[in-house]
Amino acid sequence: MKMVLSQRQREELNKAIADYLASSGYMEALECLKKEADMPGEIDKKYVGLLEKKWTSVIRLQKKVMDLETKLAEAEKEYIAGAPTREKRSPSEWIPRPPERYTLTGHRAPVTRVIFHPIFSLIVSSSEDATIKVWDYETGDYEKTLKGHTDSVQDIAFDHTGKWLVSCSADMSIKLWDFQVYECVKTMHGHDHNVSSVTFMPSGDHLLSCSRDKTIKMWEVATGYCVKTFTGHREWVRMVRTNQDGSLIASCSNDQTLRVWVVSTKECKLELREHDHVVECIAWAPESATSAINEAAGADNKRGIRTGPFLVSGSRDKTLKVWDISTGLCLFTMHSHVWAHLRNDRMFKLQPVQVGKISHQRCKSVVRE
Repeated sequence: MKMVLSQRQREELNKAIADYLASSGYMEALECLKKEADMPGEIDKKYVGLLEKKWTSVIRLQKKVMDLETKLAEAEKEYIAGAPTREKRSPSEWIPRPPERYTLTGHRAPVTRVIFHPIFSLIVSSSEDATIKVWDYETGDYEKTLKGHTDSVQDIAFDHTGKWLVSCSADMSIKLWDFQVYECVKTMHGHDHNVSSVTFMPSGDHLLSCSRDKTIKMWEVATGYCVKTFTGHREWVRMVRTNQDGSLIASCSNDQTLRVWVVSTKECKLELREHDHVVECIAWAPESATSAINEAAGADNKRGIRTGPFLVSGSRDKTLKVWDISTGLCLFTMHSHVWAHLRNDRMFKLQPVQVGKISHQRCKSVVRE
């Protein structure tokens, strides 16, 4: 293969090789090279050791290229996964740190909930000022205000397509919004007190709500009719959430309990009692968290690998509890939370965040301003 070198580059390469041959004692080869390359006289001192330097620099560059390719592959893996994947990342890096990317202001009363759109780069916030606001989280720009409720908007949720937004309010109503045109298409009444939480079933055909009237209701999205009512809590029901296949729903209450219900029969499958104060929030753990939960359970896990499903609850008793719903047991408790309501300065902040798995039962760091 013919090398593509300029005349100057060819001369410099020949002289560098000649210096290498001379320093290595290959005199016969040196004389042949000088004769064939038409290289009269002595070799300039600036070519001393040049070939070795070029050779070692190529090795270093090759190593650098390989390192960069490895980092690029790792970055692509993290981008596809949507979260960091390096196991060496410490728990302190999982929590967002100041300075925030944007501070979004506009609500005239405390913000009660912030959620991400499942498809677009939008977030939606609800507030005690009775409004819902839409924001672009990539630019920090305000987009739209949805008005219709007459009292504090307590909770909001998207269906899996992002076409429908549901909201509930202290005005005792639930509103269904067509998020493509930002219009309220249905208003559902049936609760007798503040409606505190709302969520879609996985299919998107029904939605759930819970209220200070101590009940949980299931609504048909197409008609707006209430099709089921779940009763059993003795106080205000704070939150309701459905599992991944929609067969079970979980709720938590001021009565300091969690309940797990069978959707098809309305039967209360479990009543979980270990919190010492109001249970404010709950979340079903995804299947991907199973190994991390088993690891975190550690010595408390006497029965080997547990398969769940798992439920997490947060209470005003300053603890988080992780429950195995198949047995009704609390696997472990995470302490050291200082209970605080959402910000009262009518703003919220966006910070870059890295997501990590549960691996320890103590809080490693706290976001502070």
